Amino acid sequence: MLVALIARDKPGALQTRLDNRAAHLAYIEETGVVAQAGPLLDEDGAMCGSLVILDVAGMAAARDWAAADPYARAGLFASVDLIEWKKVI
Repeated sequence: MLVALIARDKPGALQTRLDNRAAHLAYIEETGVVAQAGPLLDEDGAMCGSLVILDVAGMAAARDWAAADPYARAGLFASVDLIEWKKVI
């Protein structure tokens, strides 16, 4: 199943994001379940969140992946939503 992970960073947490970016990208590579991903941007073009499309067996696997993400473990996110997603285009 495809799951959209939509995460919003805590205010003022850009340095936390930058400090953990390499580990986050390595985690994406190592786990092999990310179909698409990229940062959300604020009006000034600065990173302020994440959109990750996971291709996983179920919602429990999506929750496990999200909890183990180095960004989440570093306390970067103010909120994380996991929503089943259907690709149309």
